[in-house]
Amino acid sequence: MLVDSHCHLDFPDLQGRLPEILAAAGTVGIRRMVTISTHVARFEVYRELAEQNEAVFFTVGTHPHNAALEPDISAEALAKLSEHNRCVAIGEAGLDYFYDKSPRDVQQRVFRTHIAAARETGLPLVIHARDADEDMIVILRDEMKQGSFKAVLHCYSSGAELASVGVDLGLYISFSGILTFKNSDEIRRIAAAVPRDRLLVETDAPYLAPVPHRGKTNEPAFVKHTAQVLADVVGVDESQIAEMTTANFYRLFSKAALIDGVTGQAVTG
Repeated sequence: MLVDSHCHLDFPDLQGRLPEILAAAGTVGIRRMVTISTHVARFEVYRELAEQNEAVFFTVGTHPHNAALEPDISAEALAKLSEHNRCVAIGEAGLDYFYDKSPRDVQQRVFRTHIAAARETGLPLVIHARDADEDMIVILRDEMKQGSFKAVLHCYSSGAELASVGVDLGLYISFSGILTFKNSDEIRRIAAAVPRDRLLVETDAPYLAPVPHRGKTNEPAFVKHTAQVLADVVGVDESQIAEMTTANFYRLFSKAALIDGVTGQAVTG
């Protein structure tokens, strides 16, 4: 079994053919996936996706691109929404200085609000970080001093220092199809240095399809290709990387473990 820890099933490229996508994922052993919130305003969409499909969990949060559209949602409001029995994380939230679609100060404030919600609920925070390593490190260190919280740096494409700081702070690191790209030697080196008990895999579908599907619409079934490359990078076989990353998923996403009745062993059905 593999888990796609981060995808966007509500995006048009995927939602319109969801039965086909879920069937393809199940055929290759991807039996759980997390559809990630980018707008709190779309909460009902994510909720329905998870309620209607046993393989799907969901999150609640505001992507940094949309921080200026949802600047004032409180940690308490996020926590309340996260009480739904299939909502397993807060986010994605964070900093994106590559596109700068929201002002940086607003991104930072909204990010800190999501950290507070993760701290309050005990749910993990799904972190988006792009071209913002220095500020991300400052905020993570500062917030962790105020009280610990669980989190994953998703779709890792940042530098080695942020990965190291994240691991030191207890965070998990998730790798997407970027890991398979020809020019991603540095990302593979970073992945090799991450402790095995902190590794996750994801698609970030419909984006970033891994080799051999690069350039196509990504989907959860393709996470197997990222897992194959991660296995080579770590120096284990494919069954071991599946067991490892699935166990890590349930350790971090502990609410999903409770839903699935997982107690130290990955589910197989």
